[in-house]
Amino acid sequence: MDRDISALAGKHFIDGAFRSGAGGLIDVENPATGDVVGRIAAGTEAEVDAAVRAARRAFKDWARLPARTRAEALHRLGDLIGADVDAMARTMTLEQGKPLNEARGEILKLAEACHFYAEEAVRVHGEIVPNDQNGYQSLVVREPIGVVGAITPWNYPAELIGWKLCASLAAGCTIVIKPAELTPFTGLAIAAKVAEAGIPAGVVNVVTGKGSVVGQALVEHPDVDKIAFTGSSRVGLQIQRSCPKVKRLSLELGGNCPMIVTPSADLAAAVKGAVRRSFRNMGQICIAINRIYVARPVYEAFLSAFGKAAEALRVGNGIDCPDADVGPMASAEPLNKTRAHLEDALAKGARLIAGGSAPEGRDFEKGYFFRPTVVADCTHEMLVMTEETFGPLVGVAVYDDLDEAIRLANDTPYGLASYAYSRDLGEVHRLSAELDYGNVAINNVDAGIMNAPYGGRKQSGVGYEHGREGLLEYFNFKHVRLRYAEA
Repeated sequence: MDRDISALAGKHFIDGAFRSGAGGLIDVENPATGDVVGRIAAGTEAEVDAAVRAARRAFKDWARLPARTRAEALHRLGDLIGADVDAMARTMTLEQGKPLNEARGEILKLAEACHFYAEEAVRVHGEIVPNDQNGYQSLVVREPIGVVGAITPWNYPAELIGWKLCASLAAGCTIVIKPAELTPFTGLAIAAKVAEAGIPAGVVNVVTGKGSVVGQALVEHPDVDKIAFTGSSRVGLQIQRSCPKVKRLSLELGGNCPMIVTPSADLAAAVKGAVRRSFRNMGQICIAINRIYVARPVYEAFLSAFGKAAEALRVGNGIDCPDADVGPMASAEPLNKTRAHLEDALAKGARLIAGGSAPEGRDFEKGYFFRPTVVADCTHEMLVMTEETFGPLVGVAVYDDLDEAIRLANDTPYGLASYAYSRDLGEVHRLSAELDYGNVAINNVDAGIMNAPYGGRKQSGVGYEHGREGLLEYFNFKHVRLRYAEA
């Protein structure tokens, strides 16, 4: 067992200390080899309750600290994470599978989130609202919500904890984190840095285990004031329905993200962007490109270049090949869904352009590997065009006019991110206005950046992360109306 993982195995982080779990143990596998890398504690409702009570006790003092003091704590945390990037990245790759170099980048983005929200913590301003008569003044102040329950997924196990953790702490909230059972050691490694940074006991807690037990206990706990969740739309809806009382919710849910390539597009740039956003992290990302609509005059040229670029991607074990383009998928579940969507598309007339199978060789026999795959001539009768695959598969369809492309791109209950490539200014303005998504990226595929709001619409969620807006999700607003003189 890896030394860093061994130190965290079987433990929760509650009230400032690691403690052995009272329940059973859950195996965590390396998805590149199938080997067990460690075992985590299967959290119980009693342990969730202990973590929530610790967070509640810590809340008043943490919320009353000067914002500058909370900011300094977040800066310390970011510095410690950045200084230990190699060890934390190795932990992530062992349990999640992404290449080591990509894991390092994610850990550094976690450190960036700490520093960004540390800076935002000292810029939380209220407002003075004019009244309709003299002698009165209305103050609008922002106060931290309270105890946050954060339920995070396995695809970006550091960043997606960080967005919630850093915004919560900057706002003055305390937090109980339930990391995904596929990637729990990254969350526990973050907890170790929290302790090292001297953040007070109870402010941050991590309870591992199954979502059906630990996650649901957080949702149902009467002393949790807000749930921040990233995951599937199905589970997000279940959370919304199962809250026993009114709670604040931030739900960053699934996507079915399109890309449009117009006749005026820079095809080389469009292909490069499509490869990156379709296959990065093996397509296991909420803002991955699932489907591409290409104008007929450039359709075959795009397909040819896209297929060659996809075939050129290097698949490898993320530990042995730290500079591989992609690693294994995280588990059998997304791999099986990818295969099912591919079979459905081919059965309904799609043309295989690239990939379509696992890579060959002894190095790939035990892991959840699959080659980046492109299918063409797709229609909305195919699952690849209408459901989120969450794997290394993308469907491509031809269109004849921009009205058709926009209609097809918007033909989904989801609204997280969309992409387009065009060098025609009129097309750019129209695509920006008419694509019904929370994030629209034109001539690039970076739909989310730290200092701008990131969130979906329709069935892709409610609330925002990133930016100032992500911080404000952790505040209540209070209106104080003062009468200070006779009217």
